[in-house]
Amino acid sequence: MLRRTNKGDAPLSLIDMLRELYEASTPLGVRFRYGLLIFDLATVAFIIGTSFLPRSNLIEGIDLILGLLVLMDFIARFSISRRRVRDLMHPTTWADAVAIVSFLAPLAGEAGGFLRILRTVRLLRTYRVLARLRADSRFFRRNEEVILAAVNLAVFIFVMTAVVYETQRYTNAQIGNYIDALYFTVTALTTTGFGDIVLAGTLGRLISVIIMIVGVTFFLGLARALLHPARVRFPCPMCGLQRHEPDAVHCKACGTLLNIPDDGRV
Repeated sequence: MLRRTNKGDAPLSLIDMLRELYEASTPLGVRFRYGLLIFDLATVAFIIGTSFLPRSNLIEGIDLILGLLVLMDFIARFSISRRRVRDLMHPTTWADAVAIVSFLAPLAGEAGGFLRILRTVRLLRTYRVLARLRADSRFFRRNEEVILAAVNLAVFIFVMTAVVYETQRYTNAQIGNYIDALYFTVTALTTTGFGDIVLAGTLGRLISVIIMIVGVTFFLGLARALLHPARVRFPCPMCGLQRHEPDAVHCKACGTLLNIPDDGRV
């Protein structure tokens, strides 16, 4: 059992143990949170991999196990929350909730199969991981804008790929698996339009329009982050301007002396 390091050998309560794992900056807490990231990535791999396979009792069983694990994670996070009403309104909470529903959808039979599309929004939790990386990684802090832009684009592509796959796989012979759906999503996003895969009907055209308009916006955001001179995040104590040139001495908006930390680099 975990024990407090600053109050003798008194054992931690269950809530304190969970806060140690989910919030503390201890080695155990950091390892646990990165373990959750590995779990999320494994879940994504499972979603993609099973798109090539027929539904079976084994796959349905793994779905249920994953759903129960996500449910346990959700309950643990909620139990240690200090602002539960605010957290219930947070998009990552919704992502967890719909992921739980989607993984447990097999209990409702194939009629609930479409709910599997919702599990992709669990990727919104990626942004909580990014907050942890901001504190842990010097590389992340130096390249935060590019990394965030790349994550925005990747999450959008994956979610829209799932939308294409789940809405088209029963009616469109050209969409047989996630790779087909990914291929269409990328060609639509880049407006390449080879024409070998098309989405028919009003819903298909609407999905294509969303991919092109929103996807291009994310793509241009990544291009801007790559081409724009790198900046560091450091709030100005006077005007609050967040980003500055790495070698800036004064805030360009108000002239205040900044004293930006250099992470020990010479």
